[in-house]
Amino acid sequence: MDVKLVTQDRELLKMCREIVTNLPHQHCTFSVAASDDADAQAEADVFLWDFEPNMTRLPDVDDNPSKHLFLVHRNDLPLFRERIATAEARIFLKPARRATLEVFLAQALAAYQDREAATTSLRADRDEILQCLIETNLRLQEYDQERTTFLARAVHDFRAPLTALSGYCGLLLSEPLGPLSESQREVLRRMQHSAKRLSRMTSAMFQLSVGRQVKRLPDLRPGDMRECLEQALHEIIPFADEKGIAIRVELAACDHPLYFEAGQMEQVLINVLDNACKFTPRSGTIDIRGYPFFWERRICKSSLPPAAERRWRTTTEPNTYRIDIQDSGNAIPEEHLERIFEEYTSYAGGRDRSGGGLGLAITRLIVSQHDGAVWAENSDSGPMFSFVLPMHRREPLYSAEQLVEPVKEEQLSNARC
Repeated sequence: MDVKLVTQDRELLKMCREIVTNLPHQHCTFSVAASDDADAQAEADVFLWDFEPNMTRLPDVDDNPSKHLFLVHRNDLPLFRERIATAEARIFLKPARRATLEVFLAQALAAYQDREAATTSLRADRDEILQCLIETNLRLQEYDQERTTFLARAVHDFRAPLTALSGYCGLLLSEPLGPLSESQREVLRRMQHSAKRLSRMTSAMFQLSVGRQVKRLPDLRPGDMRECLEQALHEIIPFADEKGIAIRVELAACDHPLYFEAGQMEQVLINVLDNACKFTPRSGTIDIRGYPFFWERRICKSSLPPAAERRWRTTTEPNTYRIDIQDSGNAIPEEHLERIFEEYTSYAGGRDRSGGGLGLAITRLIVSQHDGAVWAENSDSGPMFSFVLPMHRREPLYSAEQLVEPVKEEQLSNARC
């Protein structure tokens, strides 16, 4: 099955590549084109159109509307309806969610596999049902965006009094209003820690709510991961001390500068460490290791050219810096190792590592914005959360020429899988 994406959005491109690569079929190919490219309308089994008001070329969907999916911003729906008049156009609202695209492409793959066996009547019935589902999904997306907007506004207003509460606790602890007894200071410290924790949760909820609505690139500057970790530990150690958890740190030096947004990376470390403290038993341990690491980022199933930082030659030289945070808590069920990073999801049981899908979901969002990766795995010593950051300053993922020029077959064959 040939899938073609028409877009200039690097984040959408990256997400679609990952989805198509993971489809359970060995004959899926994926390519991308610019909207003004004549090849954008070249033959393919499935088209994904990232609609923009200034697009000069749009397909004729009357012949086969089931092979075209349009990603449209809600504000652009009236203009899209004018340019694509057919009622059978399949529309998903932007920003597109991974789960939504996975369902659509999985259905398209299933239709492709049984195309020869199914009768025309059965295909027509199936397409009609699918169209009804997509129309229903469009309405649900509109309601979901309204709910998300309301939630973002409410959370934004909620953060202000929390910040004030934490500030007043700090003011009292500095004792300009009079001396405090040790028991009073302890109560205020606990209040301040709880207020900061609530503030982090509301910040995570706000960022998850608006993160996909607002395109934001991190402010990449040369940074010291050790300084970020020290700031994160300053926030986490009080919670670890309450449970008698021992935290051990071992960070190796990095020969190349790391580019990241310090505040964002502190948030990543706080989220993962907070999760580790929560599920580490009393008198347990948390081990933090950092070291240069070789991370293979190429995806050979795709027909896209590789990004600028990816290399054709076979090499195992470190190209990222990796952080491992391992705790002595219970193992994570294998089927949930990936899902715990999804938004607002959790698995049943008293040892739910996702915590409602806030901290870990925002962690994946931040790391992804830094062109890195985050994952979880179980080891003999307990669960381990790891993330990698590339040793380079971010450059455009694809140039204009790379967006429309297909990768050469010999390049794919020489690429290291």
